[in-house]
Amino acid sequence: MSKSLNSLTIAEARDGLRKGEFTASELTGACLTAIDGADALGAFVHKTPDIAREQATAADARLAKGDAPDLCGIPLGIKDLFCTKGVPGQAASNILAGFLPEYESTVTSKLFGAGAVMLGKLNMDEFAMGSSNESSCYGPAVNPWRSDDRELTPGGSSGGSASAVAADLCLGATGTDTGGSIRQPAAFTGIVGLKPTYGRVSRWGIVAYASSLDQAGPMAKTVRDTAIFLQAMAGHDAKDSTSADIPVPDFEAALTGDIRGKKIGIPREYRADGMPAEIAALWAKGADMLRDAGAEIVDISLPHTQYALPAYYVIAPAEASSNLARYDGVRYGHRAKLSQGDGITEMYEKTRAEGFGAEVKRRIMIGTYVLSAGFYDAYYNRARKVRALIKRDFDQVFAGGVDAILTPTTPSAAFGLGEMASADPVQMYLNDVFTVTVNLAGLPGISVPVGLDSQGLPLGLQLIGRPWEEAALLNHAYVLEKAAGFVAKPGKWW
Repeated sequence: MSKSLNSLTIAEARDGLRKGEFTASELTGACLTAIDGADALGAFVHKTPDIAREQATAADARLAKGDAPDLCGIPLGIKDLFCTKGVPGQAASNILAGFLPEYESTVTSKLFGAGAVMLGKLNMDEFAMGSSNESSCYGPAVNPWRSDDRELTPGGSSGGSASAVAADLCLGATGTDTGGSIRQPAAFTGIVGLKPTYGRVSRWGIVAYASSLDQAGPMAKTVRDTAIFLQAMAGHDAKDSTSADIPVPDFEAALTGDIRGKKIGIPREYRADGMPAEIAALWAKGADMLRDAGAEIVDISLPHTQYALPAYYVIAPAEASSNLARYDGVRYGHRAKLSQGDGITEMYEKTRAEGFGAEVKRRIMIGTYVLSAGFYDAYYNRARKVRALIKRDFDQVFAGGVDAILTPTTPSAAFGLGEMASADPVQMYLNDVFTVTVNLAGLPGISVPVGLDSQGLPLGLQLIGRPWEEAALLNHAYVLEKAAGFVAKPGKWW
């Protein structure tokens, strides 16, 4: 085989393992070697080589019996937000320093049950709050792509996942998406990232940020890989009250490449003032690709889009303020050193002041403010009403016969580390302008790499699907991927 094992796609590795061209142990070894040589990327923050080798050996035994699932023997990275039994899980926060979960998240249980191999835990923004992976207690993850001497962001919050997949350190990685945290990093690093319908994948055992918005999903090298990966992650879970008890279709079988007669909507409200010409041109090119494949391209209106960002940055911090109240230094994680005479209140205050980073503190304070007496109706309740209107916009468009919606994923290519974090935080929040509506409406969305900008950096387009129709959405993405023919890889500098 001419390709190095760690650079294979999940589908290629699955087929190679079944044909006996290599073993899961050899595949895992190639990834572990790549990881050890890539510390400059800051992608893996807790390496688990012993667990990986043990799981690979078990996968080889299973493969030899001939009854192995698709992900058996496939080496994956796990975002630090997923609890993995006996392996540090910090959500990239100092307040969870030393925390060893005594249980396994539902997603990782399903993946390990399917024979997948865990290479380690991946970097992320602290508590998934960020768009650049710069709020991590481990330091930032770095994008393997470069256009000059600058270190670029891989996006956030799933920045470590995106960097690891793009640099061929693993064949796929788990991510979570609260306002674009799978799709934006995927676009910045030239990979595929899918945020499923809210409720399609269990949230049990995943550290919560904003419970009505969070959704776990796959990040991989191709659309086919994403379909295989989602198959193993999805399904009803009685431990998660928001998990939907509906059948999981065969996502890979849905990749027919035929979208003739399908209707693709282009929302006029996404044509934002000041959109870079390269993004606008890529969007138009993507529409032409889908039209050439037999789809009908129609203009649509999502009139409440303009209110999505402010509504999101009220709802998400409000839920974060509530969810993060549990980190108080009493039961687990970091506890501040106390002075004589300090009581329980001082312990809470000092622990939270020391343990949380600046961005998390900012969002907790915003959330606490909008939930406080006198401001609840003015901010939080109003944001909830706006959210309902945004969802209604999508419902009406889909009821009108539209099968999927095409938009840019991000307003730019990857930017340099440090270029936005120190500026007005609102500038950073604007990175989510094309993605947050999907979370507010609970819809599935996928980012597909479609081209390079003038600096040679990847750009992605987003497809938004009907609720629970990830299979159809993946097929639309498959057509776009084939038409775009994106095969560029970052040059190795690390």
